[in-house]
Amino acid sequence: MKILYYSYEFPPFHVGGLGTYAQEMAKMFVKRDHSVTAFSKNPGDAPTHEIWKGIEVHRPLLADIVDLLPILMPGDVSHWPTSSQEYFAEVLMYNMLSATKTVNDLVSKDDREFDIIVAHDWLSAIAGIATKRELDLPFVFHVHSTEQGRTRDGSETIKSLERSAARISDLVITVSDAMKGQLISLGYNPEKIRAIPNGVDHEKYDPNRKEFSEDKNKEFREKIGVGDDPMILFVGRLTWVKGVESLTKAMPTILSEIPDAKLVILGQGDQENAVRDVIENNDLHENVITHFKWVEEEERLKYYAASDLCVFPSRYEPFGIVCTEAMSMGKPVVVGAKGTCGFREQVITSGADRCGSHVDPDSPHDIAEFVIEILKDDDLRERMGNNARQRVLDNYTLDSVADRTLNTYEKLIEE
Repeated sequence: MKILYYSYEFPPFHVGGLGTYAQEMAKMFVKRDHSVTAFSKNPGDAPTHEIWKGIEVHRPLLADIVDLLPILMPGDVSHWPTSSQEYFAEVLMYNMLSATKTVNDLVSKDDREFDIIVAHDWLSAIAGIATKRELDLPFVFHVHSTEQGRTRDGSETIKSLERSAARISDLVITVSDAMKGQLISLGYNPEKIRAIPNGVDHEKYDPNRKEFSEDKNKEFREKIGVGDDPMILFVGRLTWVKGVESLTKAMPTILSEIPDAKLVILGQGDQENAVRDVIENNDLHENVITHFKWVEEEERLKYYAASDLCVFPSRYEPFGIVCTEAMSMGKPVVVGAKGTCGFREQVITSGADRCGSHVDPDSPHDIAEFVIEILKDDDLRERMGNNARQRVLDNYTLDSVADRTLNTYEKLIEE
């Protein structure tokens, strides 16, 4: 297959799980001898065209059109804060330039041919819609989350973009049965929707790699200030939906049972000050270690390897790749399980295959209860970690996810 691939996030530009998924799937497609031509945002200092790991990547340089937004899009966008308008202007320009280059340069000028159009989330929806209209190729719209879920209400403009892309596309692929249910509840055509989970590189995320030996982990724990104390790890964007403030609020209860426990928080976002306030108000400076920054994958792997338990108390989580990563590293997980939540499908909470616990993300007490249970029982923790790793090997490897995705693309092309 010759795959035309629109993903706003792609190396070297990353924000969250969408970019990780998009790049890993593209690499797997190329590994299986398919051609991938990707378009992504240019952060300003990246090549406008290159071959990256076998993938042809175009990154158009963006022009600043933020002053034109109130004219071009007079809806709710015109009332957004300046920073949000600037972000939307970049997204709009990326889509317009990507679609134009595809149609005018690659197809009309260079006589390139493609078999299928793939666009990831609303961030690339306009490019997908435009090229579908112009080239009349099968169009797959990947929905990783929805505006309602991310923001509790959000922008009518973005919701309209999501609905339009789903309506115009030939197929919608989303990341969990929970997300499929949400899309159907929002009026999306159920016959178009397929649920295919995200996957993880189980060879890279392998606790048995020599880089994660007991001595290496001990050395890293000393470096980050944990030492021999029980280590709870949170990785993710610091936004309301990720529930990190609830986890921080759970620490006083956890410390009442396990006084030397340490919570390590990795990530950045608008909840940084809320987390700082919880730490200050509860005198948690000695027990909560924060790194409010983006942590590169190789460094993140060291944190997973060094941890005893990973906690992701999300209020909304279409899939949750950090949970899959932690499980692949052989770690038990405590996860939010309210509302639209793919964690419920990943994490088995009872029986011989138990690998974690589901919690109410709005209840610090609930979070603390299960963290305490797992940290206090070494045998349980080891058993759950082994089960977690096996669950990934059985269900969430990149190979299996890539094969399912490609089979879905091929069936659509054959129709």
